[in-house]
Amino acid sequence: MKFKKFLKYILLFCLLITVGFLYSFSAGRNHQKKVSKIDIKIESGISKFLNHSMVNKLLIQKNETVKNLPKSVINLYGLESNISKNPYVEKAVVFLTIQGKLKTTVKQRTPIVRIIQDEDVYYVDKQGVKVPLSENYSARVLLVSGVKNDTEMKEMMPLISTILEDNFLEKEVVGVEKLKNGEVQLAVRSGDYKIDFGAISEIETKFRKLKAFYNKTFSDKTIQNYKLINVKYHNQVVCTK
Repeated sequence: MKFKKFLKYILLFCLLITVGFLYSFSAGRNHQKKVSKIDIKIESGISKFLNHSMVNKLLIQKNETVKNLPKSVINLYGLESNISKNPYVEKAVVFLTIQGKLKTTVKQRTPIVRIIQDEDVYYVDKQGVKVPLSENYSARVLLVSGVKNDTEMKEMMPLISTILEDNFLEKEVVGVEKLKNGEVQLAVRSGDYKIDFGAISEIETKFRKLKAFYNKTFSDKTIQNYKLINVKYHNQVVCTK
């Protein structure tokens, strides 16, 4: 009886040794495998800042491509960090498969406005991050001009957010300009007229007045008679021909 129990422990010990050896052998062979292929996926979206060739050039380690390097020397965190430094990248994920493929998934930043600030021109994305202009892609987004600094840009954000969150206004309003007197004027897609918005206050009320005015003047086709539509006064819309 004791002999059987002893034999059972011996067999269990041998089994553990064998499993450990096989695991170590397999892990060693896996680490010695080389990166056989680089697989890049750029998530679909409206932005076209990056292409596969541009991302591939970012997958370097010690100034050389990671292809054909042993898996054991690949610094995945370093590669992700290198890609994420690109101003057009919102998120990057890099990982290795058992077969030796280096897979990379990249999410591009999505610009929502284009800012003209003195001589500086740039985009701002959904997270409020500045994104430089690109030679590869020009985003068709709302144009904001006349702002002198980040503080003034922050003051404009409630108006910009309202425009972008409204299906009609997002298509209709193509430009927001801050004038020297501090008031705001809007450029629109439907005509050559401007919208004199006034101060950034009572935003919802002013846009309701504008939509009601649009409904009337679009139906009777008189909208094109005006050069300036003023919605800054209380309970009225004042137009200039």
